[in-house]
Amino acid sequence: MAQRTIITPENNDANYWRDLWNYRGLFYFLAWRDILVRYKQTAIGVAWSVLRPALTIAVFWFVGWMFNIPDEGVPRILLVTAATLPWQFFSAAFSESANSLISNSNLLTKVYFPRMIVPASTVIVCLIDFAITFVILVGVMIALRYTPGWQIALLPLFLLLAIVTAMGAGLLIAALNVKYRDFRYLIPFIVQFGLYISPVAFSSNSIFSSEKIPDWLKFVYSLNPMVEVIDGFRWCITGGQIVLNERAFLISVFISLMLLFAGIRVFRRTEKTFADII
Repeated sequence: MAQRTIITPENNDANYWRDLWNYRGLFYFLAWRDILVRYKQTAIGVAWSVLRPALTIAVFWFVGWMFNIPDEGVPRILLVTAATLPWQFFSAAFSESANSLISNSNLLTKVYFPRMIVPASTVIVCLIDFAITFVILVGVMIALRYTPGWQIALLPLFLLLAIVTAMGAGLLIAALNVKYRDFRYLIPFIVQFGLYISPVAFSSNSIFSSEKIPDWLKFVYSLNPMVEVIDGFRWCITGGQIVLNERAFLISVFISLMLLFAGIRVFRRTEKTFADII
């Protein structure tokens, strides 16, 4: 009688991370597939990557102008653009990675591979979109004849912080979403609520410098890791004209790392059950 070989996930963490590297071809395939189908059969194709954030920037600029929101002495359009791009990246990366396992359910039930490849590939696709939309920021700076300072060299650091935050939150919700489909209804709410409490249309300085806001509420505000991602982008692009709260930055880094740790831990613990319950 012929023997059957059953391929099962590796339990050893070292073997698992080795498998992630060994299956990197699948990672590239999933990312490339998502890029190809993202704007398939659309009239303007990849231009949607630029049009969507451009419309969002226009709306927030108008809101800031209409309500005379303080601009910290920096052109308002530059402040809004520097905040919108990282927020758009985070919201897209978080939403798509959180829903990625459900969207690829047929693939999960057929063959073994490290399931973490699926949400990770969606984050990379969103990162490519971010690179495309970055031309908006460059265009605004050229139009304003605005030259950034040396701080622009630290921009990748804050982008990395956004990636860590999106990946951690995405892994956590993706794992929970497989078993509890209620989370698919919570994801849009989380993104919408996050937009309201993140300094996209306003400046964090108006929060931290306000005497009307109690210190405990300022601390709660700084627990949102996207606060310092956005403030960091503004700080880098404006040459330090926007004040970067060092205490809030350290809190943001800590929260992001803890979120990534929790996301990986929950994902790894529940990964072996995905094929059975999805």
